[in-house]
Amino acid sequence: SFMNQPILIKPGIKDVIFGENVKVVEPVNVYGCSIGNDCFIGPFVEIQKAVTVGQRTKIQSHTFICELVSIGDDCFIGHGVMFINDPFLKDGPARGDKTFWRTTTIGNKVSIGSNATILSVSICDNVVIGAGAVVTKDIAQAGVYAGNPAKLIRTL
Repeated sequence: SFMNQPILIKPGIKDVIFGENVKVVEPVNVYGCSIGNDCFIGPFVEIQKAVTVGQRTKIQSHTFICELVSIGDDCFIGHGVMFINDPFLKDGPARGDKTFWRTTTIGNKVSIGSNATILSVSICDNVVIGAGAVVTKDIAQAGVYAGNPAKLIRTL
């Protein structure tokens, strides 16, 4: 019998602007983005094109950062955090139609716990997002947020 062969695309690092003293633990799939000084990127991370990551930010393993995400300085992104840029504006996925994608902006000194999901939102400076939280709306007040959907549980 005839077996079709898939087109293999190898993960790696391509067309990335790195600041000084950046540490990357392979394997990763990081391309077309900008990573600031003194950052750490753990293994099994994907950072897509047009993403910017500020200085001294740590991104733990198994995190997915899609296009149109901006992360500030001095942030911590826990294990398995998922960023979403397609809010299903067409009653379903955009299916590659990037005109329906939305941006995500993460301020400075933001800590996002493991397995959190961050939709197309803006998060101000000095925020802690609890593990497993689902952030569905903008956060404009410093504090600790947890749950699904994420809610303010304590001010900072």
